[in-house]
Amino acid sequence: MPRMLDVSEDVRAEIGDEEADRLLAGLNAPGSYDCTSCRTPGDSEQERTSTVLFVGDETAVLAFAHATCIPSQVVQVAEDQLQGAVRSITGEEPRIPGAAPRQAVLGVTSGLILIDGDVYPALVVEPTAPIARPGTDGSGGDDFLPLLIEQGFLPVTDVNQHPSQLPGWSVLLAMGQLHAVLQPGTGGGNAVAWWQAHQPLQVTEGWRTAVNKTQTVLVYAAPVGSIGQQPREDLLRDALEKAAAGGLLVAAAMPLAGT
Repeated sequence: MPRMLDVSEDVRAEIGDEEADRLLAGLNAPGSYDCTSCRTPGDSEQERTSTVLFVGDETAVLAFAHATCIPSQVVQVAEDQLQGAVRSITGEEPRIPGAAPRQAVLGVTSGLILIDGDVYPALVVEPTAPIARPGTDGSGGDDFLPLLIEQGFLPVTDVNQHPSQLPGWSVLLAMGQLHAVLQPGTGGGNAVAWWQAHQPLQVTEGWRTAVNKTQTVLVYAAPVGSIGQQPREDLLRDALEKAAAGGLLVAAAMPLAGT
């Protein structure tokens, strides 16, 4: 039975017309799958499904996602992460790389931060589970902050201090909506998504006004359970200050990409 598959031109160019046509005819496509974006079950016979091709330096893996989560696309990833994903898919490793003991999702909250009398647009990133270093089983504890520090994020001891700029990273805003946080590609290649919204996130008019003025976003990150979902910006500020006091907060300033 033909599947309800979307195969983008970029994916078709990578896998070839013959393989793309076989997928669309239902010959090589799965019926049921776990969405590579939200990790919940999908059915390519019953709902529109995106083909997502993960490409490393030497390896490529074709995965599937709900079309409502992400469009069909080619995603550049580090080879070690891709190898870990292959081990997970084939059953040699019982988890997705970078999360232990289950798949972690990066929760992102937007807010405004007051520093020296100036208002800055900010994003607060907090995983839903502890983050393990790729290639490990997570028994060594949560490596979220050490991994970010290795990428250039700096520990925050005082929320009143403006974070340093992180070269090569940026925040993608399009049509007034938040789409992704981008990091440098491997080997000096094009930027790739470090975090990408399942669906573009709405930001407040005040946040858009602030980012249009500063052209810079302050990105804060803390381990799971450090910040939580705060309904007001004053409570978010209190949570950030508490995390900083406990040595559980890192940050970086990133330029705005897009509009």
